[in-house]
Amino acid sequence: MSQAKRQAVDEAAFSETEVANYLHSHPDFFERHLPLLRRLEIPHQSGASTVSLVERQVSVLRQRNDELEGQLGELVDVARANNELVDKIHDLAIDFLRNPGIDGRLEILESSLREKFGAERAVLVLFEQAEAPARLRPGFVKTVDRDDEALKSFSTFLRSARPRCGPMRDPQKQFLFGIESDSIASGAMVPIGDGARIGFLTVGSKDPNQFHPGQRVDFLARLGQLVEIALDSGNAADVRS
Repeated sequence: MSQAKRQAVDEAAFSETEVANYLHSHPDFFERHLPLLRRLEIPHQSGASTVSLVERQVSVLRQRNDELEGQLGELVDVARANNELVDKIHDLAIDFLRNPGIDGRLEILESSLREKFGAERAVLVLFEQAEAPARLRPGFVKTVDRDDEALKSFSTFLRSARPRCGPMRDPQKQFLFGIESDSIASGAMVPIGDGARIGFLTVGSKDPNQFHPGQRVDFLARLGQLVEIALDSGNAADVRS
């Protein structure tokens, strides 16, 4: 048999898939055939030259290492941001404990959201008819009956009673932010109390990516629980006094 025919037979005998499967099942193949490993060459990505298989493997490993370092950096950033949120929620809880009255706690909540949490705009909707402290920034507290027509656009959110992030509907923004509604591109809504019994807190941002549907809401839920306890116990303290 001629060399050309023998080569044709060999090529027909093994498909690329079979060769790949064999190498996958025998990762030590090249260790047992080092001369072959040194002779193998792979075209460079640019097509301008060739590199040895070992050099190519090193290049791939370096690229993978860079990707892993990037992912690790992202995880570190997320962990750092989470730690900062934990610290801020902890500080807010301490401030609530130091100010037992409802008026003082509402002031603390408003200033903390603005100064510590970096909220561009925040609104606390309460279903109990109570006047907001005069010292609060105008528009922070809105008191409304739960059956008010203005809350129709929030019906799905109120039924779910779960924190929600993402774009807000125009009627929602108009009710919450009034003349500033056009500047709000995304928001986070947090129910206060089981089934939003007390009301809900909304934080709005001009950045459309600040709050998005895929965002984790763990800390928002914890913030809602903290505000619920603060308002309930604050009202009780006012009654006792």
